[in-house]
Amino acid sequence: MYPFNTYTVGLELGALKDYCIQYGELKKFSRGDFFETEGITTHYIGYITKGHFKYIVKNETEGKDFISGFAFCGEFVADFPNCLSRQPAVVSIVAMGNSEVYIIDGKKLFNVIDNQTIGHIYERLFSQVYTQYLDTYRMTTRERYKRLLLRCPEIVQSISLKDIASYLKVTPTTISNIRREITFGL
Repeated sequence: MYPFNTYTVGLELGALKDYCIQYGELKKFSRGDFFETEGITTHYIGYITKGHFKYIVKNETEGKDFISGFAFCGEFVADFPNCLSRQPAVVSIVAMGNSEVYIIDGKKLFNVIDNQTIGHIYERLFSQVYTQYLDTYRMTTRERYKRLLLRCPEIVQSISLKDIASYLKVTPTTISNIRREITFGL
């Protein structure tokens, strides 16, 4: 079983985690609090010690928000790489419940970690996002949902059906029907 954010597999990020905890500020978030807001200059990267967050993108044409990703306890949360260069955030990052994060300034972090580590993070993030993108073409919704459950079985206990549906870019009814098929073998 892999973590939800597979970019971390094979990367040694212990030093980054330790740096966040040692030099970061512990910040508490309640459900609905923003870690970052789309369009506003982003500054922070954090290490989550409690709770989880969702990444939201706005579709202006449809007037809808879609979830493009999640960050869970024991993972990093940031609008990467924009937080390293203080660019406007391209996503909003919102707490999904009571959460605690050790946050540090991304620009300071950029000066502390080596270019090779940053390069590996870029490479792995690209691979994760590219795979997710291709999966929307090469897999059915049912297959993507089942793969999500294999990769992160606890997601159904911590994420609402509506949010999972948004992440898979389908309706909650579709996910409900797939769950029923899987549960009852229909």
